[in-house]
Amino acid sequence: MNGGHDLGGMHGFGPVDIERDEPVFHHEWERRAFAITLAAGFLGKWNIDQSRFAREQMPPAEYLATTYYEHWLFGLEKLLHDQDLVSRDEVAARLLGRVGAARPVADARKLKVEDVEPALRRSRASKADEDVAPRYRVGDRVLTRNIHPLGHTRLPRYARGKRGVVAIDHGVWVFPDTAGNGLGRKPQHCYSVRFEARELWGDAATSRDAIYIDLWDDHLEPA
Repeated sequence: MNGGHDLGGMHGFGPVDIERDEPVFHHEWERRAFAITLAAGFLGKWNIDQSRFAREQMPPAEYLATTYYEHWLFGLEKLLHDQDLVSRDEVAARLLGRVGAARPVADARKLKVEDVEPALRRSRASKADEDVAPRYRVGDRVLTRNIHPLGHTRLPRYARGKRGVVAIDHGVWVFPDTAGNGLGRKPQHCYSVRFEARELWGDAATSRDAIYIDLWDDHLEPA
């Protein structure tokens, strides 16, 4: 979708400040937000692409004014509400210190503390085992589709309608544009596509630079 989250190639947001020796988490609540999001995802009620799409639906002004893990919290609360696992009233009550009895979740998996590391190591949520023939091969020239979907897509705005060359075939993966919108896995090949900087940014860009973007069969057309 074309939202406040899709900032690739945009100007006017100031420099990217790199924090030296940056910690994994800056605050304890970020650590907890990360852990709760993983545990809730293990329930099996949504997939990783649906979780990304949930964060993308944060109001643009709010998205730009908040931090990375605040985006995660917004997405998690939306998913829990949409799946009728936690109501907004329950969240509001919890913020006021009122804790009620937990509601059981039917047919849900539970992630135990001792299972966290093995589960993360074995995670293959987006890799597909289906035998799907590739539409393109390394070296093929391709053209990205010029699409403007209302739902989730992994094809960024700045790379739509652009010409590139297939550099790597990553194999068969779940298609996030359908998985993220609840339309099924639709497994297909994912490629690393090389775009010249001038193809994306115009003649003012340097001729020495290129960008590689992971894109799926359905994002591409023969050039």
